[in-house]
Amino acid sequence: MKLCVYGAGGVGGGLAVPLALSGVDVSLVARGAHGEAIARDGLTVVQGESRRTARVRVSADPAALGVQDVVIVTVKATDPAGLAASLPPLLGPDTAVVFAQNGIPWWYAHGLADAANLPDLARLDPGGALARSVGARRAIGCVIYAPMEVVSPGVVRINGTAPLRFVLGEPDGSTSARVAAIARAFEAAGHGAPVVADIRREIWKKLLLNAAQSPICCLIGASINAIGPNAALRALANALVGEVSAVAAAYGVKVALDKELEIGSPGLNLVHKPSMLQDLEKGRPLEIDAMLAAVQDFARARAVATPNLDVVTGLLIGRATVAGLYR
Repeated sequence: MKLCVYGAGGVGGGLAVPLALSGVDVSLVARGAHGEAIARDGLTVVQGESRRTARVRVSADPAALGVQDVVIVTVKATDPAGLAASLPPLLGPDTAVVFAQNGIPWWYAHGLADAANLPDLARLDPGGALARSVGARRAIGCVIYAPMEVVSPGVVRINGTAPLRFVLGEPDGSTSARVAAIARAFEAAGHGAPVVADIRREIWKKLLLNAAQSPICCLIGASINAIGPNAALRALANALVGEVSAVAAAYGVKVALDKELEIGSPGLNLVHKPSMLQDLEKGRPLEIDAMLAAVQDFARARAVATPNLDVVTGLLIGRATVAGLYR
């Protein structure tokens, strides 16, 4: 399998190194000092006392890497037009593209029987750039459970002890040969990679955490473990979980947090900054549209009240706009 990880940040790095060490032909699209360090010294993943390094082909220009069997997109969903412009050199007639991103994906309506009843999700792919250049038929969904961050150029750290988990699923619910092959490669590398029939349910399930933790952590400037001990923050986070759950239910999707992931539980006592807070601190655009505004679009289309979500989203948009990180 010839596989390119597009974006070698925390998630991309944590995914790529074990794949490369397991024998998969891995290449990376990475830019700046991080990409230069990977080209020079390899890409290193640190977890506890473990330190693994893989030397892989890396380029800032996807065209230099050639056509792939599989592309794993791990960059944030903040520049769909830029992604649409740069992906085509990696794509052959049968290349699958796994979108390992947080939030509502741009391809959400593809393969869905009642797609006509969805809200307008044009904000996720303005002008249909990704739909034209990539095509929804290539898309495979992926929900990420990977507390990762880049700690220095060429080095990413896993903030936890559990294996990384990447839930995979075809938009049409099928168990295709391509998604099965990708799951086998992930599992051979030591990642959890269950293939599910309803990937949208998994997307909403992860959104319960995204919408509860990310805006709060950004607004208070603290890691996830700051929420549980604070009664007011814990109540707000649980209210956000309830609102997102209600939105999903309005579309026939029943979701709840797993026991070990409930707000304030030991399983969430991570000294880990959500990716949105990492982006805010590093001056990068925030995934507000995919993780928060799109949920509001779903809510408003079915008249579901989301007062807490509306307030924290408004506050976060204000903070990001002032910082020049949201348009």
